[in-house]
Amino acid sequence: MENMLERLNGLLMQADIVITDTQKSQLIQLVELLHKWNKAYNLTSVRDPDAMLVKHILDSLVVSPHLKGEHFIDVGTGPGLPGLPLAVINPDKQFVLLDSLGKRINFIRQVILELGLTNVTPIKSRVEEYQPEVGFDGVLSRAFASLEDMLSWCHHLPSPQGSFLALKGQYPEQELAELPASIRLVATHKLVVPELEGERHLLEFQAIQPE
Repeated sequence: MENMLERLNGLLMQADIVITDTQKSQLIQLVELLHKWNKAYNLTSVRDPDAMLVKHILDSLVVSPHLKGEHFIDVGTGPGLPGLPLAVINPDKQFVLLDSLGKRINFIRQVILELGLTNVTPIKSRVEEYQPEVGFDGVLSRAFASLEDMLSWCHHLPSPQGSFLALKGQYPEQELAELPASIRLVATHKLVVPELEGERHLLEFQAIQPE
């Protein structure tokens, strides 16, 4: 635990992220639960807890400065990424974590219970079948294969002023060239994840509202 805390502190410092001691222990607990459940449920291909800190925790946390608003949905969240780490360090924001696989939602429920999170709602559903009562300020996605799929399947989720936030590796020039005219790219953020090989980008989109 102590080594893990030292390691997390070092990564947070490199990423210039300041969080509370309680939030640090919750993030370490999340890694421990992910490692434990992974053996039986195969939730992630990352096996080593040390690598999880970089590839799952920090890779999620660097999105936090770009969250505008209060209500977010993480679509195709898998084992709760980036939604759970973001919920831990943003207790003032609400997160819906959506996935169609029961074992992933069961894991997220267990994490909510053990970490005492009050700002996360897990939903088992296919994204195109989920109808929220109100639109979200931000629709997050880390795992979608293409921007076109994300924007087409999630078109009903943001509020009129809400944004789509797509986490990608390399800058997806080809995918951006194929976007429909009804969607505009609002901003591109190059994310720096300490000790992570390869590029990370966060792309922010909005639907163009009919006049």
